[in-house]
Amino acid sequence: MPTGLVVGLTWLVACQLAGEVLVRLSGVPVPGPVAGMVVLLLALEVRRRRGRDTEQDAAVRAADGLLRHLQLLFVPAGVGVIAYLGTLREAAVPVLVAMVGSWALGLLVIGWTTRVLERPGRQA
Repeated sequence: MPTGLVVGLTWLVACQLAGEVLVRLSGVPVPGPVAGMVVLLLALEVRRRRGRDTEQDAAVRAADGLLRHLQLLFVPAGVGVIAYLGTLREAAVPVLVAMVGSWALGLLVIGWTTRVLERPGRQA
């Protein structure tokens, strides 16, 4: 395993751990890995503003390697859905409402964020 990959995976795990710690200490109702992704985003943004090439960053290269095999990471979730199909049938309406609601909320947030980021006069 190349050294850069080990460093990159270490960065990813450290950011996830930092996210978990932040969530536990603050009590914010957000999953730790999501907070960890925000920590990683902030770290990469700081590095970019300091003139570092984030495309060649070890964490970015490690994440690219994981994303190339993303479909394999969905197999356990698919097995879980099949294993609990009976339970999902019993709670079909609440599950569908939650899925559609979260999709709509995500769409609205992405639209708002895009609108804010694409304002005229805003520098990248």
